[in-house]
Amino acid sequence: MAFISFLGRVLFVSVFILSAYQEFNEFGVDGGPAAKSLRPKFNVFSKHVKTHTGLELPHVEMKHLILGAIIMKGLGSLLFIFGSSLGAVILLLHQVIAAPILYDFYNYDADQKEFALLFVKFSQSLALLGALLFFIGMKNSMPRRSPKKKAPKAKTN
Repeated sequence: MAFISFLGRVLFVSVFILSAYQEFNEFGVDGGPAAKSLRPKFNVFSKHVKTHTGLELPHVEMKHLILGAIIMKGLGSLLFIFGSSLGAVILLLHQVIAAPILYDFYNYDADQKEFALLFVKFSQSLALLGALLFFIGMKNSMPRRSPKKKAPKAKTN
């Protein structure tokens, strides 16, 4: 049963591991193609935040955001594979931060092609988020195993 649970966790985090591996291989000096495609989305997101909250996000290098995402996915996946709730929380935090920026369906009208594509990807991201929340909830609801105390043997004289 423990092996099946381990295998399930490995299969689940393969999504995060493979995307981190791909981003790492393409990273280069400037953050690679991921940084180039993230810059306009991050700018639009920054404008939304400023418009709705009045807070201005600081200037951030895209290669630093990509590197942070790679580290979060890699470290979170490694910890998650071995059953750590901390790994699930790191992956959860990554999903909460990245999904609204990467899958900005809210910037398109519902009849546009991009809206449907981004909305589907955003929904898949929410499914991963739900699975992580489920794991954290199940991990916290299971009682911890305590070592069984052996009953003292009766002395026979």
